[in-house]
Amino acid sequence: MGASAATFVFWSTVGTKLFPSVLASAASVGSAPLLIALQMTASVLVVACPCALGLATPTAVLVGTALGARHGLLIRGGDILEKANTLDTVVFDKTGTLTIGKPVLQETRTTGGFSDIELIALAGAVERNCRHPLALAITEAATKAEIPNYNVQDGTFKQEPGAGASATVNKKVVSVGTRAFVSAQGGDSSVPKELMSTENNPGRTPVYVGIDGKIVGVLEMQDEIRSDAAETIRRLHAQNIQTVMISGDRLETAQAVGKLIGIEEKFIYGGVRPEGKAELVKDLQKSGKRVAMVGDGINDAAALAQADIGIAMAGGVGAASEVASIVLLGDRLPQVVDAIDLSKATFNKIKQNLGWAFGYNLIGIPIAAGALLPAYGIALTPSVAGAIMGFSSLGVMGNSLLLKLKGRELSKPPEEENKA
Repeated sequence: MGASAATFVFWSTVGTKLFPSVLASAASVGSAPLLIALQMTASVLVVACPCALGLATPTAVLVGTALGARHGLLIRGGDILEKANTLDTVVFDKTGTLTIGKPVLQETRTTGGFSDIELIALAGAVERNCRHPLALAITEAATKAEIPNYNVQDGTFKQEPGAGASATVNKKVVSVGTRAFVSAQGGDSSVPKELMSTENNPGRTPVYVGIDGKIVGVLEMQDEIRSDAAETIRRLHAQNIQTVMISGDRLETAQAVGKLIGIEEKFIYGGVRPEGKAELVKDLQKSGKRVAMVGDGINDAAALAQADIGIAMAGGVGAASEVASIVLLGDRLPQVVDAIDLSKATFNKIKQNLGWAFGYNLIGIPIAAGALLPAYGIALTPSVAGAIMGFSSLGVMGNSLLLKLKGRELSKPPEEENKA
């Protein structure tokens, strides 16, 4: 509006006096100064219409989010794409995220006169009420072994997320979980020597079983690392993005997994409770990091909500997906890198669109205002100005649509790669 007003004032007052030749060259559109001023004003108004500027960001975001959806990325808003562009740290949960989340019982050790079968039966009765991957593994082991099901006494089941669960089974108080949790149920933290492993298996997760306050057994579980975990970590490091792993498992287990996939030992944290995961993310943010948290379980929900970008695996529980900014519908780790790459590509398109829109206005408005009229006799009519304005909008939309080509670079499910 300001440019059009200035154009009108200039051409209706001093313009034709400074450039008298304009009156002759503009005869086809009227020779009077007032008519020339009105034409220039209308042209400036049309050219300066901020359609291209208004379309620059939403068209790129729309194409980016649609492209993400077609490749299994549920992105909840354009602001998420903008935030993902600035990430410099990605924090991974271990169980169910870097591993497939289906641990298997590898070894059972007992003491106190309890047999392996009885220990699994008692632990399975308690864990049947839980949804943690380790609990599901114990339940599955009991089912496969055709061990008789024990029932939990009504009203006795208690669960502490990230630590363990306890209940009364066959008139015995059975606690299953971490050593600290099981020990706290009876106050005795000692572990009998016969329960200590004689083999060096740092990749295994020990699940302790206590009966009436005493540790009487250990169930050693092992989870399989995702085949694409190491490649995902490598791609993130190639973009100078720091990777961190946090786990509720013991530190030795977390370090064994981290070593295999390429995460530095100093960025591996074990024995972390659910609230501790959120605190760790907060500490990283306080140090100036832009943090994404990748998780799959209810234990990760607080950390997912705390992070700048929460990324949930689709194979996890609903609580994680509900608080996450991005959901990996393909349940594949490479999609973490895809989300960051797509964000950067979308942000680059936005900058290109804004550059085009500003450049168009920078050149178009002076021409519409009559900058070329005195020297070359070139003046835009409102209809021509409207056509140019439409062309600028089409340019922005066309450039945004080119973002679809980015889809060729995003990862594909293994079955599609095999077909290719």
